[in-house]
Amino acid sequence: MPAVDKLLLEEALQDSPQTRSLLSVFEEDAGTLTEYTNQLLQAMQRVYGAQNEMCLATQQLSKQLLAYEKQHFALGKGDEEVISTLHYFSKVVDELNILHSELAKQLADTMVLPIIQFREKDLTEVSTLKDLFGLASNEHDVSMAKYSRLPKRKENEKLKAEVAKEVANARRKQHLSSLQYYCALNALQYRKRVAMMEPMLGYTRGQINFFKKGAEMFSKRMDSFLSSVSDMVQSIQGELDAEAEKMRVSQQDLIAVNESVYIPDSDVTSPAINRNLIQKAGYLNLRNKTGLVTTTWERLYFFTQGGNLMCQPRGAVAGGLIQDLDNCSVMAVDCEDRRYCFQITTPTGKAGITLQAESKKEYEEWICAINNISRQIYLTDNPEAAAIKLNQTALQAVTPITSFGKKHEVHYPSQNVKNTENNKVIPNDLAGIQDSTQLIAPGTPIQFDIVLPATEFLDQNRGGRRANPFGESEDSSRDEEEDSLLQQMFVVRFLGSMAVQSDDTSEVIYEAMRQVLAARAIHNIFRMTESHLMVTSKNLRLIDPQTQVTRTSFELTTVTQFAAHQDNRRLIGFVVHLSEAPGEESMSAYVFESNTEGEKICYAISLGKEIIEAQKDPEALAQLMKSVPLTNDGKFVLLNDQSEEDGAMREEGEESEA
Repeated sequence: MPAVDKLLLEEALQDSPQTRSLLSVFEEDAGTLTEYTNQLLQAMQRVYGAQNEMCLATQQLSKQLLAYEKQHFALGKGDEEVISTLHYFSKVVDELNILHSELAKQLADTMVLPIIQFREKDLTEVSTLKDLFGLASNEHDVSMAKYSRLPKRKENEKLKAEVAKEVANARRKQHLSSLQYYCALNALQYRKRVAMMEPMLGYTRGQINFFKKGAEMFSKRMDSFLSSVSDMVQSIQGELDAEAEKMRVSQQDLIAVNESVYIPDSDVTSPAINRNLIQKAGYLNLRNKTGLVTTTWERLYFFTQGGNLMCQPRGAVAGGLIQDLDNCSVMAVDCEDRRYCFQITTPTGKAGITLQAESKKEYEEWICAINNISRQIYLTDNPEAAAIKLNQTALQAVTPITSFGKKHEVHYPSQNVKNTENNKVIPNDLAGIQDSTQLIAPGTPIQFDIVLPATEFLDQNRGGRRANPFGESEDSSRDEEEDSLLQQMFVVRFLGSMAVQSDDTSEVIYEAMRQVLAARAIHNIFRMTESHLMVTSKNLRLIDPQTQVTRTSFELTTVTQFAAHQDNRRLIGFVVHLSEAPGEESMSAYVFESNTEGEKICYAISLGKEIIEAQKDPEALAQLMKSVPLTNDGKFVLLNDQSEEDGAMREEGEESEA
């Protein structure tokens, strides 16, 4: 049997959003299994009770067996043999339809009873453990909130010890309940396979043993099949027993850990602090203002990604941007008589967000990590060595320096785009929604980085003009921009790309978005490369925001599909169709996250393609350009009210870079 998906018991204590997200997939699978088990049980009870209508009942059972394949299990990998086995059983039921009569005792003992035991024992156990895990998790959150409210200055050591002990007990209880819950969900992946096939073994054997004619018709043909199914069930049961023993040993090892892992701020006097971090992740309390004088604190999971501070709530697939850390400052602050608070200030001096760590070690490491990131040392060739050198003289609060040139600031004005209800900018799908395997081949690799790092083109010790590593002259690039009737820039971040098999429908873009985001969540990939997407009437160009170098370019005529995500409107994707050699073609889907609505980018691409078509007919081109506002010089299409300001900013960026 293929390998079974499992929850890692080692990650139960950390209880990270990634683990919670994966846990939700297992819970969804268990819910789907419960629903299907109830349906299957109803079908079996109908066979048992419909003594006078056995023929009709067996037909329903046959259909229900085939329905297992259509159940959308979140963890359906490895069910192919189960599906094929159930398909064969369905054929047997159809052939025995005319021979069925009352089999009440045998059907009750060999078919109905096992599935009832599976539902009442295994599925009920999972549901109970889920409730216990939720109660333990809530209890831990309450104890952590109580611990976080301990006063800083007039600290009662006895009270602190009692609260810390309460937190440790709650954390231990949550850890134990999560281990039991994870083990039950892992075991359910084995038990569901046995539970689906064992009742059908009893059903088929009862039919053959009860009817002499059925035995004469099917015994020789069915013996080998039933034997193989029995061997399969025994094999799965053996795997379950081995896995249960392995999880039991692992659970004991994880429980037998040092008590310090449960106690927050266990080593206050001399914690081991790493001041050379350029990446950091963990839970922090975020201060939110709810009124003029009232505030609330929310415990969230934070992590750094390049020069950004990200936040990811529990159960979320990916994190969101909280603060740009480049050129920011961080310092310790006194806030509401809470301990271990620090504040991030923007480069303009405006107060940003206020956070609270749960221990002195976390508090100082977060300050050091943000300080290192704010100085942009993560862009250097050896960030660790630069951080060590930088932190030889540690400070409590740091005003960041600009080792590299500041990023070009790009404003994102509201754009006067066409009404998407009246003028659709997303191509209409062709008839029907294709299967995902017809759109993207199973196992297609995903590329998470399309460009080279910006530091390869950024050398502050180098004088003179910047050399273009792609061999393109700046004059030719500028001439191309001047000849283009459309020029619009968007700030995007590359999420991933993959080969696709079809470009007939925008569903291929949605499927690529789903697979890319799922792969990032499963493999904990948070790094994204920021670029400027320049949409012209000739091509799409990705430009490095630091160096203004064109990272890659796509001819607009090769872009065959483009669409924004229906729910997350900041997700944008397009399909590029290229002819590599005579008779050989390749199609690739590219997925980006934009700072603006993806529909605006789709509108710009659609307008560019309309311009290309209209250029074949001068009259049509003139009519099209009359309907679209232009800039004051009449060269470029005006898509928003501040296009001229964006153009001025880009010119200033080019002059400062020169």
